[in-house]
Amino acid sequence: QYGGLSSAMASNLIAGMFILPFVLLSATAGQLADKFDKALLMRYIKIFEIIILSFAAFGLIQKTAWLLYVCVFLLGVHSAVFGPAKYAYLPQHLSSKEVVGGNGLVEMATFISILLGSLVAGELVHHGEQGVIVVALLCLLVAIVGYASSRFIPKTPALQNLKMNWNPLSETVRNLKLAREDLTVFYAMIGISWLWFFGAIFLTHFAPLAKEMLHADERVVTLMLATFSIGIGVGSVLCEKLSRQQLEIGLVPFGAMGMSVFGIDLYFAIEDFVRSGVSSSALIGVGEFIGHDGSVRVLLDLFLLSLFSGLYSVPLYAMIQTFAQPTHRARIVAANNIINALFMIVASLMALVLTQLGWNVAEIIGITVLLNVLVAVYIFRLVATF
Repeated sequence: QYGGLSSAMASNLIAGMFILPFVLLSATAGQLADKFDKALLMRYIKIFEIIILSFAAFGLIQKTAWLLYVCVFLLGVHSAVFGPAKYAYLPQHLSSKEVVGGNGLVEMATFISILLGSLVAGELVHHGEQGVIVVALLCLLVAIVGYASSRFIPKTPALQNLKMNWNPLSETVRNLKLAREDLTVFYAMIGISWLWFFGAIFLTHFAPLAKEMLHADERVVTLMLATFSIGIGVGSVLCEKLSRQQLEIGLVPFGAMGMSVFGIDLYFAIEDFVRSGVSSSALIGVGEFIGHDGSVRVLLDLFLLSLFSGLYSVPLYAMIQTFAQPTHRARIVAANNIINALFMIVASLMALVLTQLGWNVAEIIGITVLLNVLVAVYIFRLVATF
């Protein structure tokens, strides 16, 4: 089923293969987005996506594990190249009053799409081979719709005639140096990357949290993912309202405080849920979970934590797009993607080490929230703007 690998090994391999292109190719992707028309570049990337998902659909239907692993890597390449073009495109078409709202809509759409994809695919795979075939065809359909949508993206010409450096290592170093020229932008990038660290810990631990501590089945995992995604979406959209259509930097520390407060309460909510116990010997479903006294507190903490994460992240993305030099904007976004990937790798390694040391999921979440307090205070002390 996993090409001879255990489910845990396959999950780690899939995560690694998807993240690796962000480290290797983001610098090149940033140059491409600064050199060529971003609309045209995004259309070519969407054509590439159709090709990848055609092979992925074949791999799913034929149960060819090695081909699916290759497709995961190629989708990582696709995402690494698409990101700089997408984020550098926004400030070229939005006024200063629209940048925050535009980023909020992008963040909301991203997490809602992840949620819908997880819900639909998660339910369909329970229907055997027919469900898998439907998943494969839906993936291909989404790619085609994505390309059709890209045809409506207005022209977004390059702001300079850039000479390409095809050495990803030297260009990565140059991008990071470029990012450090404006420390406000650089620390905003560190702030975003910390959110990816924070989010990676939570998203990768929903399944073990549900099964090992809450004694719940995979549909409860889906419920937690849905709660988290909706919270991010609501927080992202709220940014425009709370900032009054301007770049309101004060939302960043406000968001960080909310993440910390509700993250700490989530730790205690999980502990209380575990102490109160579950009557059923089998894993409980959504209905039984909702009926448990401690479930509302767990879900509410998760929702509010993610809502404040949205308030935290959107202004940081807007800061990068607003303060970065327009001619270097895509490469700055690419540098941000590199740092994001590195932070996610460190998050995985930290969780792995803590698990090996015998820490449970609640304790890993707790230490991550405490680190969030320390990191937030450190960043805010460095950047006078906050």
